[in-house]
Amino acid sequence: MSSQNAVHFKFLPMSTRVLFSSVLLVFGLAYCMAMVQVWVTHVGLDGKSYLTAQDLMISYNGNKDATKMATALKGPMAAMLDDAGKMTLFTWLHKGAPKDEFDKTINPILQEHCVACHNKAANPNLPDYTSWEGVQKVAVADTGMTVPTLVRVSHIHLFSITFIFFIVGFIFSHAYIRPLWFKCVVISVPFLSLITDVASWYLTKMWEGFAWMVIISGAFMGTAFTIMWLTSMYQMWLGKVPTGLGEDGKIPCIK
Repeated sequence: MSSQNAVHFKFLPMSTRVLFSSVLLVFGLAYCMAMVQVWVTHVGLDGKSYLTAQDLMISYNGNKDATKMATALKGPMAAMLDDAGKMTLFTWLHKGAPKDEFDKTINPILQEHCVACHNKAANPNLPDYTSWEGVQKVAVADTGMTVPTLVRVSHIHLFSITFIFFIVGFIFSHAYIRPLWFKCVVISVPFLSLITDVASWYLTKMWEGFAWMVIISGAFMGTAFTIMWLTSMYQMWLGKVPTGLGEDGKIPCIK
């Protein structure tokens, strides 16, 4: 009977288990913050107070019936303006965002409520509302994320998430799980889901239905992360030594 290189948690030095647990605790918190970020970024784009597939469709493919500014004001930025201010902006946008009304009517509203965040110095990733040229870019039809933006976000996403799941998967490899094929599936699912997740960002721009692939991929990724996190923490500190281990603590490579 051959053995895997992985040694069960109970046979690892205390310092290694503390290291693994510390990493998992930080990653667990980071994953929760990532879910909050997804919520803040996408929720409400369709006017509803919860995350829907339509929110993702608008994020990636745009909203052909509204401008980028109108989409934001109906969604995540809705609380930034009172009803009167929003109505003024909606009316202006509906008329085609004429420049002759900008300085007199629109710019004062933006200066009071929006420019504190929407300027290059404060946040270069947000639209710049300090000038007519910057506002004009979000007063046109909402076409969603541009391909250059998707490429920039994709390479960051692919590198960072792969790194995270490599570490979590390595820690999880020290767990005793049967059947063995299930353990291998749990380790591999996040990487496959990451590929389908990123691919669906681009595909959604071609057909809105691919927004469901974003949701499904995220669900599989989150499920695998939860299984690996809970199993690793439990077997490290609470579970008993499994009876199927070798005398040296190595996990037998059998189904």
